[in-house]
Amino acid sequence: MSNPSQRVVITGLGVVCPLGRELDALWNNLTGLRSGVSTLDCLPENGLDLRFGGQSKCFTGDIENFGPLEKTLQRAIKKNQKVMCREIEMGVAACQMALAHCGLADPASRNPERTGIVYGSDYILTRPEEFADGVTACFNADKQFQIARWPTEGRAKVNPLWLLKYLPNMPASHVAIYNDLRGPSNSVTIREASSAASITEAVATIRRGVADVMLAGATGSKLEPLKALHFTIADSLAKDRANPSEMSRPFSSDRDGSVLGEGAGALVLESLEHAIARGAKIWGEIVGGVGSAVGPTFQGEKRDFVRIATANVLSGLIQKGREHGLKFQPDDWHIHACGKSEVLGDRSEAAGISDALGGTKASVTAAKSYFGNLGAGSAAVEIVASCLAMDQQKLFPVLNCSSLDPECPIQVATEGNNAQPGNAFVSLSYSAQGQACGVLVQRVLSA
Repeated sequence: MSNPSQRVVITGLGVVCPLGRELDALWNNLTGLRSGVSTLDCLPENGLDLRFGGQSKCFTGDIENFGPLEKTLQRAIKKNQKVMCREIEMGVAACQMALAHCGLADPASRNPERTGIVYGSDYILTRPEEFADGVTACFNADKQFQIARWPTEGRAKVNPLWLLKYLPNMPASHVAIYNDLRGPSNSVTIREASSAASITEAVATIRRGVADVMLAGATGSKLEPLKALHFTIADSLAKDRANPSEMSRPFSSDRDGSVLGEGAGALVLESLEHAIARGAKIWGEIVGGVGSAVGPTFQGEKRDFVRIATANVLSGLIQKGREHGLKFQPDDWHIHACGKSEVLGDRSEAAGISDALGGTKASVTAAKSYFGNLGAGSAAVEIVASCLAMDQQKLFPVLNCSSLDPECPIQVATEGNNAQPGNAFVSLSYSAQGQACGVLVQRVLSA
């Protein structure tokens, strides 16, 4: 039976993102106002008009990128990288670093039956090169593809394990297998809302009493070649600038589109009692999570579903916070917005925030201004960033917001207004399909 009074805290943090794969690098780049948007070298040079993005160049896939690993675990991960695409690799790395960060990397330090994982991802596309040899085998003398030859000649050239590299449940599966996590395991795939949804489910799992420790977060990429091609056609992307670090401009009046990126984040969550018993450092307490799915049409009428879903989520989180004793005074907390830098999306999100706040105020930040949209992995990285801000009692400003869009009725944290993180924050995220999710985290000053 669920125990809603069970307190769940964050004890481990792990990231792979354009600002680095170590917490110090992430924090120093945020506070140093250094962008991770740069020239891309991960896409085909010809045929794709996309020069800049938030590429996680700190992650090469070398086994050293997975954090401190015991030799047997190092060999296991390295052996199985042949059935991991880049998104899965980044997710596994973030989880391994989170376990190491909180002191639970050693199997002897945890009960495997009471340790589990809920991890999110984007939909993961198969790379065309997986089928290249098979397609080539079906060409006739005139280089024309002969479909009738595929069952006998083409399919035999395709690696029979290719699908394992792209299944969205594989990040959680790999991490559970490598670390002998025998507790609850689940996977979430709802685009940008995946991180917060996985954290919310992991918290619920601990409150149900079936686990003491859960890994949660998500991995994502908008830089896989076919996805990147789709986004260049279907989405409004930021125009190139002489200085690419200025391209992602959430809530700024001169923003012109989002920036594509990649990355992963992971949190180790524990019951408060379990964390205290082993003397773990606590980075924050998850007060609760809320989700909302609002379709673009309702009873035949067009609706601003981003605005409605965002307002639903934030209102729900504020209610949970008040039940928890939070007062939500302006200096008490901050909002980490999704902040995609889309012209209409930012206005809708800002309107939803304003609707939920009513007459109250809160400083709003958006780390996508530093690295673009990392897809499903965005919010997990952003939550790590806000945990660091709360711990250091210093809020990083929104980068490139030189002039706030008058149609974004929110209080944006900028370099000049000395906004403070407070002792709590809300992380918001939404997908283009109308799914929104958020979590409320408070600083634990005394246990």
